Amino acid sequence: MYKELYKKGDEMTKIRFATRLNSFASKSHVFWPELKGKPSVRQMIDRAATVNGLTDLDLNYPQHIKDDAADLKQYIEDKGLHVNGMAMRFNTLPEFQLGAFTNPEKRVRDAAVELTKKGIDCGRTFGTNLMTIWLAQDGFDYCFQADYDRMWDNMIQCFREICEYAPDCNISIEYKPNEPRSYSILPNAATTLLAINDIGMKNMGVTLDFAHVLYAGEIPAFAASLVSKRTRILGLHLNDGWGKRDDGLMVASVNLRATLELIWKLRKENFDGAYYFDTFPDASGMDPVKEAEVNIITVNKLVEIADKLSSNKELEQAINAQNSPLSQQIVNEMLLNI
Repeated sequence: MYKELYKKGDEMTKIRFATRLNSFASKSHVFWPELKGKPSVRQMIDRAATVNGLTDLDLNYPQHIKDDAADLKQYIEDKGLHVNGMAMRFNTLPEFQLGAFTNPEKRVRDAAVELTKKGIDCGRTFGTNLMTIWLAQDGFDYCFQADYDRMWDNMIQCFREICEYAPDCNISIEYKPNEPRSYSILPNAATTLLAINDIGMKNMGVTLDFAHVLYAGEIPAFAASLVSKRTRILGLHLNDGWGKRDDGLMVASVNLRATLELIWKLRKENFDGAYYFDTFPDASGMDPVKEAEVNIITVNKLVEIADKLSSNKELEQAINAQNSPLSQQIVNEMLLNI
């Protein structure tokens, strides 16, 4: 059943599937019985390469770059994979504890910008022009802690400098309401779009993380619509959650209909990026290979359904008329075969 479903899905659509590399440290004692401690980056790549249907990896910078980038690129390609994009990880470095682009000290902000430039250069070695920036530490926890105007202006200037440095690179903001900070400076789609407008550079865009969108109180397809109107959807992180935190659950395991609607909207917008799984199998000791394979099967099936819905004129008419009973009936027929 497992392989049959995968093969059926693979024939239906050719999509690039990427994954969170750190997921493959989950249940490491099963894959590496003799391993003591955490698996290395190359060991996690080895394990990810066993996933049926996986085509790409995203690498965290500087977290995952322990070796020569050119050697690591060749190692990844020898495993039959490619690098979809780079992702900055300021939160792993102590000097950015109070923020990277909004840090009150200019020397620290400058260091964050320079580190990002190095990450972009590293990405070029891997053959990617996508840099995802999640400002994990950029926010605040208390009233009367921050000069909001100054924080905002500092962040805008940092992004602008990075965009000017690499006009050939797509700089994508991954927003998140909170965690680790109580309030993030870029918590939702609207605030992120306001920032991109202020930055004023053409090589900016947004990465939509499904679980982040949910607990920002947003509807994923509506967020995608807003982003598409103002800029570009440069990245997609698929997962799921209960809307209270960044659960990182398997795709469509909680919010099936919202996931389908997002994919339906992305297909309408001709999104051609990788479908990246930002999930946390390590949170409950799951087999990350099986988890990733089920995610791939799920997305392939939802893409098939979304494409059928896109060509359904009756659904189009129902949506135009905001005829909810009819639109739900049509979707039910596709999802539930009733």
